[in-house]
Amino acid sequence: MKTALLKLFRRRVVLIAALLLLAIGLIALTAQWLTPHDPNDTAVLQRLKGPSADHLLGTDELGRDLFSRIAFGGRYSLAIAALTALGAIVGGTLMGLIAGFFRRLDAPIMRIVDAMMSLPDILLAIALVAILGPSLLNVVLALVLVYTPRVARVVRASTLVVRELLFVEAARALGLSTPRILGRHILPNLVSPILVQSSFIFAYAILAEAALSFLGVGVPPEIPTWGTMVAGSQQYAHQAIGVVLYPGLAIIVTALSLQLLGDGVRDLLDPRLKKSM
Repeated sequence: MKTALLKLFRRRVVLIAALLLLAIGLIALTAQWLTPHDPNDTAVLQRLKGPSADHLLGTDELGRDLFSRIAFGGRYSLAIAALTALGAIVGGTLMGLIAGFFRRLDAPIMRIVDAMMSLPDILLAIALVAILGPSLLNVVLALVLVYTPRVARVVRASTLVVRELLFVEAARALGLSTPRILGRHILPNLVSPILVQSSFIFAYAILAEAALSFLGVGVPPEIPTWGTMVAGSQQYAHQAIGVVLYPGLAIIVTALSLQLLGDGVRDLLDPRLKKSM
């Protein structure tokens, strides 16, 4: 494990991405002790002010401290992304295992997956949120349904390869039950692609939540996610660019760091790319 981490962080860009993610996570987790103001405290006389000693990043259109709102908003944005990644990985892994292992179920499951993937992610998410209603839980559910097919296709492809290997054939010959073969012999060999997919979906979910909030169909405005901050303050950007710049940078830095870290993990776990590391 230690050797793998040393190889992963030998690449400077991956190390920087990991450190940025660690800093963002710590700021979100310690927001109640780190921030100088309540994120919902308004001070209309201080609206749209620039950075100062009292307001590190300035204030928004209602005089609320931007740094405090970004720190607390990180909790919601990261929680939505984490729950989305978890739900998509669990659902996609189950679908992919079943489709890849049971030949009769492969075609019907993959036709459903293909139908869902034929629509652009954001359009499908908008349609699902419109049906379910705008709330934090419904946004998570919609994004899980959007990204589950991605995981299912990757897991199915890997399962099709692993199920034909000799140790799986030996397990069948010994009379092991199907659940035990799936759980003890096939699933452990799928950890690498699943882990890589989880990092990418985490990043996609942050961007998707921001896009939904920007379009007004995502999380309710009273919940300070990075997306709702950009959506609610965009009309005041010409007066104080920081109201959209800082939450926008938080979205970009987090998503980009996750992508770079996912690339590093993929390169580390792919035997064809290990030599290049």
